Amino acid sequence: MKSSVSEDLGCRRGDFSRKHYGSVELNATALPGTWRRTDVHLENPEYHTRWYFKYFLGQVHQNYIGNDAEKSPFFLSVTLSDQNHQRVPQYRAILWRKTGTQKICLPYSPTKTLSVKSILSAMNLDKFEKGPREIFHPEIQKDLLVLEEQEGSVNFKFGVLFAKDGQLTDDEMFSNEIGSDAFQKFLHLLGDKITLKGWTGYRGGLDTKNDTTGIHSVYTVYQGHEIMFHVSTMLPYSKENKQQVERKRHIGNDIVTIVFQEGEEPSPAFKPSMIRSHFTHIFALVRYDQQNDNYRLKIFSEESVPLFGPPLPSPPVFTDHQEFRDFLLVKLINGEKATLETPTFAQKRRRTLDMLIRSLYQDLMPDLHKNMLNRRSFSDVLPESPKSARKKEEARQAEFVRIGQALKLKSIVRGDAPSSLVASGICKKEPWEPQCFCSNFPHEAVCADPWGQALLVSTDAGVLLVDDDLPSVPVFDKTLPVKQIHVLETLDLLILRADKGKDARLFVFRLSAVHKAVEGKQAVKGKCDCRDNKLEKTKGCHLYAINTHHSRELRIVVAIRNKLLLVTRKHNKPGGVASTSLLCPLPESPVEEFQYIREICLSDSPAVMTLVDGPTEESDNLICVAYRHQFDVVNESTGEAFRLHHVEANRVNFVAAIDVYEDGEAGLLLCYNYSCIYKKVCPFNGGSFLVQPCASDFQFCWNQAPYAIVCAFPYLLAFTTDSMEIRLVVNGNLVHTAVVPQLQLVASRSDIYFTAAAAVNEVSSGGSSKGASAHNSPQTPPGRETPVFPSSLGEGETQSKNLYKIPLRNLVGRSIERPLKSPLVSKAVTPPTSIGLGIAAIPVTHSLSLSRMEIKEIASRTRRELLGLSDEGGPKSEGAPKPKSKARKQLEESQGGPKPGTARSTSSDRITSGSLESPSAPEANPEGRYYSTGSEQDPVADREGSPVWGRSPFQLTASSDEDIIDLK
Repeated sequence: MKSSVSEDLGCRRGDFSRKHYGSVELNATALPGTWRRTDVHLENPEYHTRWYFKYFLGQVHQNYIGNDAEKSPFFLSVTLSDQNHQRVPQYRAILWRKTGTQKICLPYSPTKTLSVKSILSAMNLDKFEKGPREIFHPEIQKDLLVLEEQEGSVNFKFGVLFAKDGQLTDDEMFSNEIGSDAFQKFLHLLGDKITLKGWTGYRGGLDTKNDTTGIHSVYTVYQGHEIMFHVSTMLPYSKENKQQVERKRHIGNDIVTIVFQEGEEPSPAFKPSMIRSHFTHIFALVRYDQQNDNYRLKIFSEESVPLFGPPLPSPPVFTDHQEFRDFLLVKLINGEKATLETPTFAQKRRRTLDMLIRSLYQDLMPDLHKNMLNRRSFSDVLPESPKSARKKEEARQAEFVRIGQALKLKSIVRGDAPSSLVASGICKKEPWEPQCFCSNFPHEAVCADPWGQALLVSTDAGVLLVDDDLPSVPVFDKTLPVKQIHVLETLDLLILRADKGKDARLFVFRLSAVHKAVEGKQAVKGKCDCRDNKLEKTKGCHLYAINTHHSRELRIVVAIRNKLLLVTRKHNKPGGVASTSLLCPLPESPVEEFQYIREICLSDSPAVMTLVDGPTEESDNLICVAYRHQFDVVNESTGEAFRLHHVEANRVNFVAAIDVYEDGEAGLLLCYNYSCIYKKVCPFNGGSFLVQPCASDFQFCWNQAPYAIVCAFPYLLAFTTDSMEIRLVVNGNLVHTAVVPQLQLVASRSDIYFTAAAAVNEVSSGGSSKGASAHNSPQTPPGRETPVFPSSLGEGETQSKNLYKIPLRNLVGRSIERPLKSPLVSKAVTPPTSIGLGIAAIPVTHSLSLSRMEIKEIASRTRRELLGLSDEGGPKSEGAPKPKSKARKQLEESQGGPKPGTARSTSSDRITSGSLESPSAPEANPEGRYYSTGSEQDPVADREGSPVWGRSPFQLTASSDEDIIDLK
């Protein structure tokens, strides 16, 4: 069955439930479609969040100290960085205050000097008790590194408790001297068994000198994080002490504990109240089914823990043991990070941060008059010293960099470096990796919308129909400058907003008529040819919005200065169109099918507008508008406006208002400046509604101010002029950041299309990596070779742009069937019907070029020059096997030898596809303290195989630097 773009949008945004993410039993209702797990990611990964270590330490940068209006001290660090010499220089700033740390990126302009005051103003810090002064002393780097480390540890320690069948108290569980064979198999899956005495890696609080905490333990490295497991059966056992205090001392002080419970499912269920601990906030209950050789997982989290992913599949049964290991470790790491945001831990962290900042401020105060603190131009933040700089300044900068490099090297040797991910060698295909849709696109794209497999693009040369690398077909000439466009295939409509000052209007076309003109190669239409397609009363419109989410009636809201005009399409009688169209063909222009409902006056002209569907499809629909310093919601029926959010900022740049439906109730993601706020819109009551703060509301800040936001559940993608920032919808946690030079979003209603600068050189091929293997011996993890990046353009040269597509099905993890016939392709393509198809099974027309689908592995370079290390001095690694085109032979897998003195898990860090997702019913929680996630459905459920990923021109892979997309 074919689905419309509006249904794609519903799938993209999704009706979701927070209980999928972590704390209550999954709903038993199966979700529609074929779902595939795409969201197994570490949240807020340190290699993207620890900015000071990554971008500042060991480089020339400036640090400032000051007092805000409340006389509270703050520190500011600023640097100018160029992402791997991609000609995308940008300022990075970190503000340390007692309330926490704030990080932003600001664009660099060679003709405009950026001042400290303007940077602080961008961070909403406009008033000072004392103006900021620069700190020249190089030792300040060590103190600022300590401040950054307050965000949390890079390494983790998790408890592992063995529970026999029928054991109901923690005394019984802690008194088990040895574990079963299934438990030993589970430990072997988790990591390597190591000898504690003489151990030099991360020890997780265990004794590595005198064997007072046991002789052995289990240790692994996952995506750059060292993990030590406190295994109950490996900790000291005392026959005289029934409470086993020594074991409880370690496991009871772990934030996250794994409980491995033997026995069949009908046996007494585990409850968090069985374990007496004021510190443990998350329990992961693991059961092993020996008959079916699978693992079942259930998560219990304390009610104050924020949502954390990934959501459990339904049923939560893992037949692939490596997939289970990856899922479990990611879930536990994300869970511990989420726990640190609970009031208990957050208050302690803030107190510690406040104490450190005040102590550092007091230490620096005596040097105020000793030339240690001074005022100077911020332009000195440039990496190169000015030619007029004195030798003394050059020597100071050299000493500053040398001390920073030494601190960085010390952190790496100590194992606390967030950039250690460079050694993890993860070669995982990410769902947001794009495909080249059209190479060397010669026009400036304004907006676009997909039409079948093609793309209808408004450019500076007119409106073009683009389909892969086929020649573009003009549809409208440049006399009709289109600024907004919607292709509604199921309604046979094309809606355009041609914006040219006061003459701006809304145009509606019958899509079949446009298709006929394209097929017949008729003359290209201009503005004069579209007079009959103008919608009346829309003259002077500067914005419009349509509803595309689970609604039977098409609604259009047109903004004309401060007035909103509500337009709907007239209802046709059932079967009327089908029966009458055979006798009397429909008129070419569908203007007569639209009717004007009402006009709503606002207090100002809206900059952002979104339609929100009400729960009953009657008269409870909303319009969210943004103007001045506020977001309002307007009742379509009454025109009554309600304040949704007031923006406390001097300057406001409204970006988007995205409607998200949680448990069937509408919510809104409000995006402006650097901020994104989630607001729940409460149900209607007698024609009115209530917008009030609720527990599910949350707020986060983008690292760089975006100009567009796309919601592709479970992800939020923020687009700037040179980067793409990806976060999770449910909690705003960062997942990935990639630098994309000259990035411009053009379409996002279904698949995401954007243009970006094309790279000049190909990425060098990496090696191959070993597949997942058993834990034989410690092994150096694989890595990748350094890619070749394009050089700077010469004078007079222009860099070509490509048009790229991120398939919606890759992001949302489901197979989407939509009309696949392109207006440019006469032969219809049959959509896939098997639910077992992988993501690579995207239907391809005969015009699809294999070369545009080729995968290019992108590996980011480490900042080894800052550490003074040669390429041979760093950790060696192997590249992953890289898919080639059919004309090429695949590289042979190269073997990596063990690295002496280091124990690492040899299991692959590859995350494979999960099982089919469907929520399950909530389980009652008699204690009221913990909630659980899991499913009690039939464990023997059909599961999808591992995804066979389609070839892509580049990969956005995890790295120690932000990834640079090689757009070839």
